[in-house]
Amino acid sequence: MKLYGVVGWKNAGKTGLMERLVTEITGRGITVSTVKHAHHRFDVDHPGKDSFRHRTAGASEVLLASASRVAVMQELRGAPEPPLADLLRRLTPVDLVLIEGYKRDAHPKIEAHRAVTGNPLIAPDDPTVRAVASDTALTLDLPVFDLDDTRAIADFILAEVGL
Repeated sequence: MKLYGVVGWKNAGKTGLMERLVTEITGRGITVSTVKHAHHRFDVDHPGKDSFRHRTAGASEVLLASASRVAVMQELRGAPEPPLADLLRRLTPVDLVLIEGYKRDAHPKIEAHRAVTGNPLIAPDDPTVRAVASDTALTLDLPVFDLDDTRAIADFILAEVGL
């Protein structure tokens, strides 16, 4: 599986870019999965649901299945967060995995940047960032795309990974 990341500071437009890239790339007949890193606690389950009750009773993993989807929830219960490489091994093979976050990992990335956030660019200090998608004109030694030019960004990423 080919890997490509989308990184950037909070409110830089990462999730919107990811969503548009998945739509654009799958629309070209390429299979895509995504991995999203969360810096905060999250829960995909809800109190009162059977699966929630299984987890709170102490189950290490709960697999929830229906005719439309399958979800596996694994409780770490104090164990360290699994590295990205371990998580990727759990995925069913696809053509491309788009990764939101994991900015310290070594896969190639594009940085989403919005000037209004006031945050500095990651790209100048990170050789794994191969391009920047921004809402403002930038002068860099890397390709710079308009943050809303999804087609051009997708073309760049697909060329980078050889798809």
